[in-house]
Amino acid sequence: MAAFAQSAPCWVDVQLPDLEAGKRFYGELFGWTFRAGDGPFADALSGGALVAGLAAKQDGRMPTAWGVYFATDDIRASVARIREAGGQVITEPVRAGRSGVLAQAADPGGAVFGLWQAAERRGFQKQNEPGSFCWTEVYTRQKERVDPFYEQVFGFRSVDSDEAGSGAPGTNESGVDFRMWSPSGTEPGPDTAVGGRSVITDAFPAMMPSYFLNYFAVADCDESAATVVRLGGRVSAPPFDIPSGRMSVLQDDQGAVFGVLQPPVS
Repeated sequence: MAAFAQSAPCWVDVQLPDLEAGKRFYGELFGWTFRAGDGPFADALSGGALVAGLAAKQDGRMPTAWGVYFATDDIRASVARIREAGGQVITEPVRAGRSGVLAQAADPGGAVFGLWQAAERRGFQKQNEPGSFCWTEVYTRQKERVDPFYEQVFGFRSVDSDEAGSGAPGTNESGVDFRMWSPSGTEPGPDTAVGGRSVITDAFPAMMPSYFLNYFAVADCDESAATVVRLGGRVSAPPFDIPSGRMSVLQDDQGAVFGVLQPPVS
């Protein structure tokens, strides 16, 4: 498995009250199969390739949510930059067996994300294909603090959607304030972007916290939304067209929110 570029999203997992129910839901939605991990945890596979993790919540106070991890080759240096940039370290670096080292942090607006320093496990074995991760974006009310944070911590080169044109999930709606992140050393823009930042507007409840929304590629966005409803989930944003395809925001039957993206027909 190839190593991930520094600061690239390399893994997602979901914390659920009922792990077995989660396996049934995502197994039918994405066609995933599962293998048991250490403890109350399961690896999700698509066509035999690792694509995500499902975990049983160990504390009922934890949110039922999908989380994203960014690759780092020096997790302690990344943690130090998070503190220097005004973020909060939630979980100090801890070894996950022989797989690697992880940490959890929050940006200045409160959105939580993970860090992953790989050892035997690099991360995704497949992405940008149906049934696998394809995009992540943070939603915040504090872009003035959050934008420099991600550039300082991860070295992202950023471009706003009105400068770069459209091409990422968050650039769809008129008036959306969206910034795309490209890895250090690349020309910033839709072709190199690995994630982005959107803004929580007044259209959302005032108590809604900052969060990361993670997307999975699908062959048919409308069919995926209908399947979610059939399985007991909800459609938060019905399917709609964007320059990079057709997307929808969905919620599983336990409350975890995620996006799906159907690429445009070439």
